[in-house]
Amino acid sequence: MAVVREFTLPDLGEGLTGAEVVRWMVEVGEVIAIDQPVVEVETAKAVVEVPCPYGGVVTARFGEVGEEVPVGAPLVTVAVSVASSDDAEPAPERPLVGYGVAEGGKGARRRRVVAGNGAARAAAPAVAPVAPAAVAAPAAPAVPAVVAVISPLVRRMAREHGIDLAGVAGSGPDGLIMRRDVERVVAAPAQAAPAPVAAAVSRETVADEIVPLRGLRKTIAEKLTRSHQEIPAATCWVDADATGLMELRQQLNRAAGPKVSVLALLARICTAALERFPELNSSVGPEGIRRHSAVHLGFAAQSERGLVVPVVRDAQLMGTEQLTTELARLTEAARAGSLTPGELTGGTFTLNNYGVFGVDGSTPILNHPEAAMLGVGRITPKPWVHEGQLAVRQVTQLSFTFDHRVCDGGTAGGFLRFVADCVEQPGLLLRRL
Repeated sequence: MAVVREFTLPDLGEGLTGAEVVRWMVEVGEVIAIDQPVVEVETAKAVVEVPCPYGGVVTARFGEVGEEVPVGAPLVTVAVSVASSDDAEPAPERPLVGYGVAEGGKGARRRRVVAGNGAARAAAPAVAPVAPAAVAAPAAPAVPAVVAVISPLVRRMAREHGIDLAGVAGSGPDGLIMRRDVERVVAAPAQAAPAPVAAAVSRETVADEIVPLRGLRKTIAEKLTRSHQEIPAATCWVDADATGLMELRQQLNRAAGPKVSVLALLARICTAALERFPELNSSVGPEGIRRHSAVHLGFAAQSERGLVVPVVRDAQLMGTEQLTTELARLTEAARAGSLTPGELTGGTFTLNNYGVFGVDGSTPILNHPEAAMLGVGRITPKPWVHEGQLAVRQVTQLSFTFDHRVCDGGTAGGFLRFVADCVEQPGLLLRRL
């Protein structure tokens, strides 16, 4: 005999309340094994594959692609073969205990949720029992072709435009298909089409595009709105001669060992500055101002899913080489879409290097509930008075945005001036070693 058991969307951790269906990995009527991934979902933190703790025949799926499913809502029902009615009692629910690496070897970057060894919550039979023979004789599924694409956004774009990814040449590492590759294929027919002759389109025929706020973009919107509404933020800035910092980097990189990045040097300056001004490594909550004992340094990184802020844990304990290694690892994980929720949360201070976009200044919104953020503009040659003479120097603009509830302008100005002094005279950092 068989009983139908219901598998609900589990709590994926970090206080998430739901997830968006990105791709169904099974069909109704398909025979699945225990812990086989059945659906790929996108949370506010990451894209994960969710395995079902039951083996049997899939009798129903709940949720269309693009639809958000709340935690605790049903995902699939599975007809499970049992030996007798005594065996029909469901085992205790097993929680999902964390995140792991999906099968596929070293190159596999998509993560999946890992389950324990029990069974999930059962529901009363919703359809007629399936004969044991139907469960015991699964048909051999066809093996799908492997396509070098990891981003669900890229897959979704391809589906919407009817593009077969198997025929798209990837420009990423190892032939990885990127968003720009799909956009190139989409744009190709339009570029080849002849220009219209005196075509006029009335305004009434042009429809506005509505982009739904969901997944990561929805979380960012909610967080920034809350930050803007709750935090009385102020910003101060200063221009700094970064010639000495760039010369120091060249000297360090002539030595053996990993190449030191500018971002790592700036991160090291931040940890030294926060040691001198610890009130800025804090957050404001209902109980008051919480000053954090450790510096969990967030930094802005661009990814296929948009701008994310990975966190370097205990950055105050790291030297410049260690910071270089960890920043590089997290940046690569951000580009690959493989950051874990734990690597995207818990920051106490943010370093925002918007200079990589070729801009000089910015007044960013604080990363709630953090109390401060250092912004660094591009480092570019500019005329500068150096030792009483006009010279061309490598100049950058530093901005500092802070929660006015945790300190006054004197403290914020002191922090920014210390950072600028270290940029101009990096030897000052020796005092902090």
